[in-house]
Amino acid sequence: MQDPHTLTRRSFLAATAALTATAAFGVRAAQEWPGGKTITWVVPYPAGGSTDVLGRAIAQQLDALLSTRVIVDNRPGATGTIGAARVARAEADGLTLLGTSIGPQAIAPHVMGKLTYDPVADFAPVIMIGTIPHLLVVGEAQPFKTVAELIAAAKKAPESLAYASGGTGTILHMQGELLQQKTGARFLHVPYKGDTPALQDTLAGQVQFAFIPAAAALPHVQTGALRALAVTSAQRLPALADVPTMAQAGFDDFVVEQWQAVFAPAATPAPVIARLNTDIGRALQSPALVALAEQLGITLAGGTPQALDQTRKADFDKWGKVIRDAGIKPA
Repeated sequence: MQDPHTLTRRSFLAATAALTATAAFGVRAAQEWPGGKTITWVVPYPAGGSTDVLGRAIAQQLDALLSTRVIVDNRPGATGTIGAARVARAEADGLTLLGTSIGPQAIAPHVMGKLTYDPVADFAPVIMIGTIPHLLVVGEAQPFKTVAELIAAAKKAPESLAYASGGTGTILHMQGELLQQKTGARFLHVPYKGDTPALQDTLAGQVQFAFIPAAAALPHVQTGALRALAVTSAQRLPALADVPTMAQAGFDDFVVEQWQAVFAPAATPAPVIARLNTDIGRALQSPALVALAEQLGITLAGGTPQALDQTRKADFDKWGKVIRDAGIKPA
């Protein structure tokens, strides 16, 4: 009697033919996709921010690369989770994409009580767009010249120094929490409705310090209105070669870079993901996008969906631990 788990030569050939046909269909589908259909690029933030500006530039490049129309749909609110939920519910056909930052994927799930999506299970990673370093800055009237001086003052008088962020649960907020946990200092967190008012009140001296995206802070550092104590990236910034990294300032294992990336709904066919990865990667190499990214203070990245998936999961775990250790409860 034949073992039911043993393939006959005929059944083996049939199975092989079926797999080959399936693979060929997937390749053909990716080549034919999007078939002239409009692609919607969802930005979960208001128009005018770096995620929106860069997303629109990429969409314009994709118009030509994919021979179809790519429209940007701004769905702001709830720290980016409204737009993310919109994509999570969309058809998995590669026609709805999420151009987002780190927040909705790695931070918001830990600080918001009820999300209508799973940041890992409901999305297929496509490609990393780029990374944005931040500067730890103080206003010109503040006495601190180094991070060590700032920490020493905070330890001497806990919660006497206030830092601004663009809102509870944002990456600017999380860096302040991380600094507390790394140093044992205690600060007063002052959340604002967006990065711009946080920057404005840091300039005005209403708060003592803040972590601000490098591109936004740089002009004020160059005029002397802000003093940069450190940069959060692994390497110094060419434009501020005299400003140390956090590690060089004496705080090891403090490397934080806000990232922007593209995701599709889970179950989007792998050949379509591969096509998107290739064409968005080509867009990121265009001279126009390279120049725009430099203006925005973004280091363009690219890379594979698998690399983005690893980064997303690592940051999800990293910031989840920071939030739990800070005692922040989902609201």
